[in-house]
Amino acid sequence: MTFTADAHVPVLLDEALGALDVRADGIYIDGTFGRGGHSARILERLGANGRLLCFDKDREAVAVAQHRFGDDPRFAIEHGSFAEIAAVVESRGWRGRVDGLLLDLGVSSPQLDDPVRGFSFQYDGPLDMRMNRHAGQSAAEWLAAADESDIADVIYEYGEERFARRIARQIVNERRNRPISRTAELADVVARACPTRDRNKHPATRTFQAIRIFINRELDDLKDCLERSLDVLAQGARLVVISFHSLEDRIVKRFMREAAKGPQLPKGVPVTHRETQGRLRVLGKAIRASDAELATNPRARSAVLRVAEVLA
Repeated sequence: MTFTADAHVPVLLDEALGALDVRADGIYIDGTFGRGGHSARILERLGANGRLLCFDKDREAVAVAQHRFGDDPRFAIEHGSFAEIAAVVESRGWRGRVDGLLLDLGVSSPQLDDPVRGFSFQYDGPLDMRMNRHAGQSAAEWLAAADESDIADVIYEYGEERFARRIARQIVNERRNRPISRTAELADVVARACPTRDRNKHPATRTFQAIRIFINRELDDLKDCLERSLDVLAQGARLVVISFHSLEDRIVKRFMREAAKGPQLPKGVPVTHRETQGRLRVLGKAIRASDAELATNPRARSAVLRVAEVLA
């Protein structure tokens, strides 16, 4: 395997590191290692007693992590989802001691640009889409067996695609004649199903995105991780999330807002202010990539960064 540390350009790198506010002796978690852009910068700021724990579903990303940082005693990588954060942190005796959690959601550039992974309609390759290619159904396997209504629901819910039912019907009609096993085949089927097209956007964009999110349980894992983060993070810790999809950002925004409100109790209930205050404080407004970053990294155009601090 060829290891390319610079194959992926981290989005909002300086903004994310500033929000994380890394302390030299702190404990930090990078929930999506990718190719290690954020992790490398965190390690630069950690002292000898600092610790960085990373997660990634992708075995190739884990191999890159071990190659780049495996000899660093401050660093550890887990092959799995960040939804498992609570159990892994508990096993290390870090419950309530983690000083910062960074989540950079979505798919990395090396995954998108590798035709074998099947994430993109821009390259013809096997229709896989799994972040962990050794577990679960591939996109091709799911499309071969799923009911038309289920396909339509996934494309509509996770892709916000207005032609979801037409696309699902076309997929089912097509698979009666031959399996849809390659990205180019699926892109063609979707294009033929869409009666109109958005300017500067391929008609298969939303469908590919929706199927990828569904196959990898991305939104479910995000919800699980956010809920469990409150038991993992220390008082004063930072929760930093970069999302690239409106559904992801909606989940993050709602979670932070609700956690900042605290429990909503009926009027007149005899409780102290401490018992009703929220567990998070939202820091500032959502941050987006600057014009300078967009000029060098167009994939940053949809990125949204949100930050919250743990109060208790």
